[in-house]
Amino acid sequence: MTELEKNYITLLKEVLIDKDSASRFQLTPYPPNTGFFLKRFAINQLINILAKKELVITGIDKNGLKHRENGLGWPINGYTMIGTKRLNNIQFCIESVVKNNVEGDFIETGVWRGGACIFAKSLFNILDPARTVWVADSFEGLPKPNTGLYPEDAGDDLYSLDQLRISVDQVKENFKRFNLLDEKVKFLKGWFKDTLPSAPIEKIAVLRLDGDMYESTMDGLTNLYHKLSSGGFIIIDDYGTIPACRKAVHDFRDKNGITEEIINIDDSGYYWQKN
Repeated sequence: MTELEKNYITLLKEVLIDKDSASRFQLTPYPPNTGFFLKRFAINQLINILAKKELVITGIDKNGLKHRENGLGWPINGYTMIGTKRLNNIQFCIESVVKNNVEGDFIETGVWRGGACIFAKSLFNILDPARTVWVADSFEGLPKPNTGLYPEDAGDDLYSLDQLRISVDQVKENFKRFNLLDEKVKFLKGWFKDTLPSAPIEKIAVLRLDGDMYESTMDGLTNLYHKLSSGGFIIIDDYGTIPACRKAVHDFRDKNGITEEIINIDDSGYYWQKN
């Protein structure tokens, strides 16, 4: 990577996480079952009302820059929630699979505004343009918990948040803003239980799961992990903050005899390399 390309990637990270506005107000999510739902719901509704009037809330967040580094808070103008450390992790994984000729594409399940996929596409354009970035999401927010099949998701209220309902057209427009939408970006629209079993992906080099819930995490693991190439990486975005997600990971690993070390990225994100 040239010095100019390195500078471009650094600047892109800052734009995607909304570093410039990090000291402004950010919607702060709370994990399920913490008793803060009404506060989160009220803030979310206020933001949605103001957004329709092309207004935003401003204020001072003295820890804003630190929060965006660690992927805390939901940025008003950013394209990703995940923060600098988890973007750095995506860069590490992509550079590693390209360097070591690990076969396969990149996929993220649960993309919000598309920032992590935009970042992956920018790296592949520099390092290996032949690879495809798969953008998988309902583009309608999260599903209501199916507690009959997945009791671990009981009490999860993320499905009620309008802030998480970003349309596929908006995500495509976000790719266009960075001049990154081409035939090597493919969209899988729908609930994971419907789209992932038949997803036309042959091999995966980097698998990034950001489904929050037990069900969504398990859908990703069950339908995609066997396509992950040896030497490839799996990233679990919510492993450190959502117990249901973490349980899905360990249930799957235990069932399939997976013993690779799970490595911490920040308070939320973890990953391992498939041997």
